[in-house]
Amino acid sequence: MPTNFTVVPVEDAEGSGSSAAAAGGSKPASLGKIFGEEDDEDNSQGPHPGDDLQRESTPFINTDDNRERYYEGKNMALFEEEMDSTPMVSSLLNKLANYTNLTQGVREHEEAENEDGVRRVAVMVPQMGTFIGVYLPCMQNILGVILFLRLTWIVGTAGILGTFAIVSMCCICTLLTAISMSAIATNGVVPAGGSYYMISRSLGPEFGGAVGLCFYLGTTFAGSMYILGTIEILLTYVVPTAPMFKETSNNMRVYGTCCLLLMALVVFVGVKYVNKLSLVFLACVALSIMATYAGVIKTLIELPEMNVCLLGNRSLKNDKFDTCAKTELVKNVSVTTDLSRLFCENATCDDYFDLNNLTELRAIPGLLSGVVKDNLWGDYGPAGTHIEKKSQPSAQAKDSGRKLPYVFNDIATYFTLLVGIYFPSVTGIMAGSNRSGDLRDAQRSIPVGTIMAILTTSFIYISCVVLFGACIEGVVLRDKFGFSVKTNPVIGILAWPSPWVIVIGSFFSCCGAGLQSLTGAPRLLQAIARDGIIPFLQVFGHGKANGEPTWALLLTVGICEIGILIGSLDAVAPILSMFFLMCYLFVNLACAVQTLLRAPNWRPRFTFYHWTLSFLGMSLCLSLMFISSWYYALVAMVIASCLYKYIEYRGAVKEWGDGIRGLSLNAARYALIRLEEVPLHTKNWRPQVLVLCKLDSDLVVKHPRLLSFTTQLKAGKGLTIVSSVLEGTFMARGNDAKTGDKNLKAAMAAEKMKGFSHVVVSSNLRDGFSLLIQSAGLGGMKHNAVLMAWPTGWTQARDSSARRNFIETVRETTAAQQALLVAKNIDHFPGNLDRLKEGTIDVWWIVHDGGLLMLLPFLLSQHKVWRKCKMRIFTVAHMEDNSIQMKKDLQMFLYHLRLDAVVEVVEMHESDISAFTYEKTLVMEQRSQMLKQMQLSRTEREREAQLIHDRNTASHSATSDKDAGATPDRVHMTWTKDKLVNERNKHREGTAVKDIFNMRPEWENLNQSNVRRMHTAVKLNEVVLKKSIDSQLVLLNMPGPPKNMKGDENYMEFLEVLMDGLDRVLLIRGGGREVITIYS
Repeated sequence: MPTNFTVVPVEDAEGSGSSAAAAGGSKPASLGKIFGEEDDEDNSQGPHPGDDLQRESTPFINTDDNRERYYEGKNMALFEEEMDSTPMVSSLLNKLANYTNLTQGVREHEEAENEDGVRRVAVMVPQMGTFIGVYLPCMQNILGVILFLRLTWIVGTAGILGTFAIVSMCCICTLLTAISMSAIATNGVVPAGGSYYMISRSLGPEFGGAVGLCFYLGTTFAGSMYILGTIEILLTYVVPTAPMFKETSNNMRVYGTCCLLLMALVVFVGVKYVNKLSLVFLACVALSIMATYAGVIKTLIELPEMNVCLLGNRSLKNDKFDTCAKTELVKNVSVTTDLSRLFCENATCDDYFDLNNLTELRAIPGLLSGVVKDNLWGDYGPAGTHIEKKSQPSAQAKDSGRKLPYVFNDIATYFTLLVGIYFPSVTGIMAGSNRSGDLRDAQRSIPVGTIMAILTTSFIYISCVVLFGACIEGVVLRDKFGFSVKTNPVIGILAWPSPWVIVIGSFFSCCGAGLQSLTGAPRLLQAIARDGIIPFLQVFGHGKANGEPTWALLLTVGICEIGILIGSLDAVAPILSMFFLMCYLFVNLACAVQTLLRAPNWRPRFTFYHWTLSFLGMSLCLSLMFISSWYYALVAMVIASCLYKYIEYRGAVKEWGDGIRGLSLNAARYALIRLEEVPLHTKNWRPQVLVLCKLDSDLVVKHPRLLSFTTQLKAGKGLTIVSSVLEGTFMARGNDAKTGDKNLKAAMAAEKMKGFSHVVVSSNLRDGFSLLIQSAGLGGMKHNAVLMAWPTGWTQARDSSARRNFIETVRETTAAQQALLVAKNIDHFPGNLDRLKEGTIDVWWIVHDGGLLMLLPFLLSQHKVWRKCKMRIFTVAHMEDNSIQMKKDLQMFLYHLRLDAVVEVVEMHESDISAFTYEKTLVMEQRSQMLKQMQLSRTEREREAQLIHDRNTASHSATSDKDAGATPDRVHMTWTKDKLVNERNKHREGTAVKDIFNMRPEWENLNQSNVRRMHTAVKLNEVVLKKSIDSQLVLLNMPGPPKNMKGDENYMEFLEVLMDGLDRVLLIRGGGREVITIYS
């Protein structure tokens, strides 16, 4: 009986005076407050998909968002600052003790307000024990239509031994599943959703949603099967004159649709009446079974009077005749019987009728008759064959083609079909777990009640198989609809005292099971929809004000109608068998995974389980699926796979602590350990990239194209770590680090990048970058390449930190034997949605540092952005090199590497150092000297930097204009011996004089090492500009910084000159190992 109570806040003893005053004038706290649920405006509009998730994410049942202090005394003052986030143990235990899990939607919640306006909540206290709450519901769901309408036919067709094998396989399957389910159900509270909740929280939202929908479809088609069974009983046994069509399937469709609409109306109007009538329906089932056993016992005392008529060895329908004879004596006159008139027309009788005699056998020979020997083995046959007694003599005759009163097989029969038809009779084992909220002690009642129900029903099924085979004649057993026994159910003629006990009992049993299916399936769908894991189902999470799932009921009725339109109970049964078997398969898998993972939270109170039993149950479920119908099994698996992938890519992200995540963690740990056991081979090398990403002042990614380029380079393969560094301390900038990490993840999702993000806080950027280069990754999954953007603003910076950070990063990647990729003008790189229709990727191979320079263009060309770009490889030949042979060797090398590229050898001779080179070197050293003079004020430094920049621009323009017409073309594609000698003599004659007359006073004191480096950068830049000015991307070997750190200030200048005039440049510095091989 509902108990109305009001919850009021209770203060501590020391605050009793104030609390008493407050209690009189304050409103009592609502039940939602006690369980930590804020009654805001959004919640007033109905339940939301994420409501349950918030409660599930906590380690206990609920959380409390109320920030009021639980305790204001002095005894626990040491913990007073933590009271807001960590409640006292007494408060936590009080909430756990008062926790109540309301029913799964079948109870209507009634609310009312009293005169004072205090809201009272009616809460049903769980009162049901094991027998009422679990055992009887499972018995009602397991025993049903198949037992009364098909079990005798299965025994007659498959034989006692074959049926015993079918029943044993199915019962063992459900028993093993019940053991696994008991372990899961006793590992904590099972809220709304029953089996769906168990699977989803154990295997994750993808498996849970897919299997939950399969279970929903199975329950819905079960409703179709029960309705078809109801109509079959109604039209065959109760009102045989009601059919409107000759075709049985059409009658089933019409009457089944009407019955479905009537049942849906009952469920919609008052579901509570369905629950109250459930005991009546269960009583009908129990009375029918007891009548059957009573009939078996009665055969030992007195045999039933029902007989079956055989013509030859063929069974006959006896609904249109009473005498099994060709003639009979009426007033001492021999006259033809009604049976003879069925076979004879115009004094011409059927040949088979003339050649064979009529025999009358007892339909129920009884336990002591020895008929069990004849029924041991099966008798399968195609559709349309006569039901015959093989041991009876028969003379064969030509079929006349007339419609005669024989009993036929309506469908082709074989062993696997019978498995699919029988399996629905053992489903229903989830009924107890679905009612966990109504149980006094769910963790004790569910295992005991479910397993006892399975053992009881298994005994009933096996005993019925043996008793049917031992009591009933074989031709009667194979008569599915009882046409040979006056159109009575075969089990009905065995029952005592009347066949109507079975007819009425089975009719109400099917009606009750159909109503239960139409009641449970919508609520299961509502539970899935409210979880929010399948977006297109969210509309079905809404319902009436009292929680009734109206929209889910409409969808259930529509799907149920599909099953009814099939029009055959035998055709619908294998379909729902597939969905139930798939559900049971994943229950076993969930238990096995959790057991093998040995997660700390896996502590079931039910201890009689083992992972081998779960795997055996899973294997048996899979075998039964393919035994029943291999094509239905494939269809069910395809449906589940499609749902899985849909939830994975479009569904909401949920973290339920599921076993698949734990399995992934174990697999990752095992793989990481294996990766470290053996060094990586060159054939398995791929760029594992650490992306050093910069965040702006709003903690947003400054260069998102850096992520785009990483995606194009990786194509979703290998390891990618996107990281950033914030200056400061973690205590002060911890929230900024979380925000930055969130923004990094959002930018990665926008670029469809698969990888990891990491934001660290360090006292300075240099230390942060160093930590990332050293420690990013784990075990064998560490990065081997670093990607960063070129620091474009380093020349305008007021300090040298950007330059120092970049150079130190170069040095540290070299010391760590990691490759370094530096992208210039990264914002000009194409995005993932761009498509380069033509162009080239030019590789300037100056030095060999592992082959990364040639591997990267190939990886880029695999992406659709760069797919139409061709690869060109340039290499530089010196005066003493044979350029023609170099080109041939390089082409052969690329052929062995399986790379398609155009090869070109560029020859550079030793030319004199131009005035432009001296001028560039002078400007560089002056800038470096300027930055060293720290005593200059900021204004003076800015003025001097601008002055140097203006002088550099003017000098560069004058020198370019002067050299434009006078400087000869220094680049030649092919050297000859004569040309080499002439060039050497020419430069020996003019160099000394030219250098003397062009020498300015400022040049005398320049560092000659810097002059030579600048000369190399200028000349190489000229050649690259000439060949690759129009290329889509230029890849260059990146020279390393000087070993002497005194030259760091000039290193950036050399790189700037090297890349001057080029739009998209990727500087590459190898990690010191070979990354490409010619071997397979």
